[in-house]
Amino acid sequence: MAFNTLKKFFLLTLFFCFKFNAEAQNKSEINTILYIGNSLTYTNSLPVLIQKKAKYSGYNINFEMVALPNYAFSDHWREGKVQKLISSKKFDIVIIQQGPSSQSKGKNTLINYGKKYKELCKENNTLLAYFMVWPSLQYYDTFDDVIKNYELAAKENNAILCPVGKVWKTYFDKTKKFDYYSEDSFHPSKKGTTVAAQVIFNSLRKYLK
Repeated sequence: MAFNTLKKFFLLTLFFCFKFNAEAQNKSEINTILYIGNSLTYTNSLPVLIQKKAKYSGYNINFEMVALPNYAFSDHWREGKVQKLISSKKFDIVIIQQGPSSQSKGKNTLINYGKKYKELCKENNTLLAYFMVWPSLQYYDTFDDVIKNYELAAKENNAILCPVGKVWKTYFDKTKKFDYYSEDSFHPSKKGTTVAAQVIFNSLRKYLK
């Protein structure tokens, strides 16, 4: 009786070892991400932080970034570089980001140019994600419109939403602390970027290999 119990325990241990190894091998696959945005993406090396958080959880990410100061993703589209990158079929996920976009012009860009990116991503078997940002502290009263417009654009284009701005606002409203902002009251502090990285990773996690 004791021998049979020991045998079952041994077989069960082997089963879980094989299962663990299989999962580890699956997670050793490389996920490739293309970031398209501006200084809110490259400040404090946001993609690197996401890469590190992913690695800590057993996922491997390689990335490229096309991000320039004060650019909307419509500006990147008009320059043409991002289309070539997406069409290279190297990327599993494309993350697009622009400014707060609380007004109608920004909203239209989020939706209409987002549609262009979505169609191109679909042609190349790539997922599209929106990185929701935040307004400057000076225009805090526009925060709800920023959130609403990014949510709408992601929904309209059937894209992944990384709701960083929404998480920021929840924290601000609860604590009355604004330490996710840097000294310029717009770009993220290191703490703000760390939070952004966690939100983006959590949003992408179920799509990673």
